[in-house]
Amino acid sequence: MRWLGVVAIATLAVGAGCQKKGEAKVGTAPIVIGHVTSLTGDTATFGQGSNNGVKLALDEINAAGGVKGHKIVLEIYDTQGKPEEAAIAATRLITDKKATVLIGELGSSRTLAVAPIADANKIPAISPASTSPKVTKDGDKTRPYMFRVCFIDPFQGTVMGKFARQNLKVTKAAIVRDVGNDYSQGLADYFAKTFKELGGEIVADVSYKSGDQDFKAQLTRVKATNPEIVYVPGYYTDVALIGRQARELGLKVPLAGGDGWDSATLYEIAQGALDGGYFTNHYSVENQSPVVQEFVKKYEATYKGQKPDSFAALGYDAARLAVDAMNRATDLTPTAIRDAIEKTTSFQGVTGTIRLDADHNPVKSAVIIGVEKNAPKYVTTVEP
Repeated sequence: MRWLGVVAIATLAVGAGCQKKGEAKVGTAPIVIGHVTSLTGDTATFGQGSNNGVKLALDEINAAGGVKGHKIVLEIYDTQGKPEEAAIAATRLITDKKATVLIGELGSSRTLAVAPIADANKIPAISPASTSPKVTKDGDKTRPYMFRVCFIDPFQGTVMGKFARQNLKVTKAAIVRDVGNDYSQGLADYFAKTFKELGGEIVADVSYKSGDQDFKAQLTRVKATNPEIVYVPGYYTDVALIGRQARELGLKVPLAGGDGWDSATLYEIAQGALDGGYFTNHYSVENQSPVVQEFVKKYEATYKGQKPDSFAALGYDAARLAVDAMNRATDLTPTAIRDAIEKTTSFQGVTGTIRLDADHNPVKSAVIIGVEKNAPKYVTTVEP
């Protein structure tokens, strides 16, 4: 784990270490928000996009006067994409940096390491992009301090299952899943369930482990079953290689997946191998909504023409939702902020209007993105 330091006006950091857990600072002392994210490792582009979105949101809020007279200090920790580092980061942010709110992590397996720490310390945490239902559920109980601003795996997997059967009209699908990834397993299971309920057949279901380089044995098995589509709900580094090796083996049917595809690096590695494919995502820069286009404009101006991916948009929404709750809270203690987050009913985010349900999951739309000429292309929006 690496500590990335503080993002704030330096003069506001004086006296930041004297806060007791669960107590709001008085006067104009800053509020600490901790960001637990993967700036390096296999999902580095996810964390970099999210971090850019979080910083953009908090810079705007500080420029407008902060929260109830308090500026916000952002403390950033790099988890390197590892669950054990995410747990260490959450602990240090709460105990050492006295964070009032945590944002993160992105990957479900890493957020599952953060959630019990947030609950034990009674510090609200908002994940921008962890889609596993387990993130906000501990068995049958809702985790009291864990929230998210992204849709969950059942919705995402169901959306692609329906799209494959009803829009693409395919009847036979194969699945290539990451056996060690809660995210990949969840999407695969819900895709399969929906696809079969709608009359489709899963003709192959093979697995790999993240970081593998050779997928030809699995893809040879898949090809032998003559699928009409192959669902690959993994992260972009693996998916791009799977796409290239599928084409090398003569498997030319469309590949489909989830939001883990959303990275510019996907297209750099795939080199056109994923053309004709589709994936579910949280938003599209092509959406002409004024809220979306204003965000895209500000992001590109701040980050030298970079287009914001979905993780940037989700990070932006997570930070703004946290501040929205602070403004609605009875005071600035973590428990009061938690209560205000839980009561969110109509927060207008870049990725949609967010209403949190009883399990702390947002009820919101998803989009289908197609891959054309080695680039993403908006296809349609799917409502919950």
